Amino acid sequence: MNQQARVWIYQSNRDFNDDELQQLQLLLVEFTKNWTAHNQQLQANFEIRYSQFIVLMVDERQAGASGCSIDKSVHLMKQIEQKFNIDLFDRFHIAWKQNDKVESACREDFEKLIKQGFITEETIVFNNLVATYDEYLSNWEIPFKNSWHSKVFKLEKTV
Repeated sequence: MNQQARVWIYQSNRDFNDDELQQLQLLLVEFTKNWTAHNQQLQANFEIRYSQFIVLMVDERQAGASGCSIDKSVHLMKQIEQKFNIDLFDRFHIAWKQNDKVESACREDFEKLIKQGFITEETIVFNNLVATYDEYLSNWEIPFKNSWHSKVFKLEKTV
């Protein structure tokens, strides 16, 4: 994928099980294979990461993603939500790595974990706001201290 390809990351509020991952793979293969903008085929791809993240990518050198084509992807994500009874649009369902395992929690529970000292400035969090493939590779999994999370959530200072 081109380094400047556009990226959209959707985080599920829970892990997909093996059966769901197989179904999801088929849905996304079919979608990206037929995804168009103004009747032009988009050079699209996807990844499913950590059984919890759906990453859509479009290399816009061939054809650019338009408002209508982006709407199609959002419509697909809403169908996936219904099919698997998940939430992909809760931006305050926070994910982080704990011993190489991805954990996630609602904002309130994440704040409690910060207060209890389980989340530190070195905790790896996921920056689902990255916009390009290059940013995805270099700035998606980053320490709390370097993320937008550090501007929203205040870490407890230890004495």
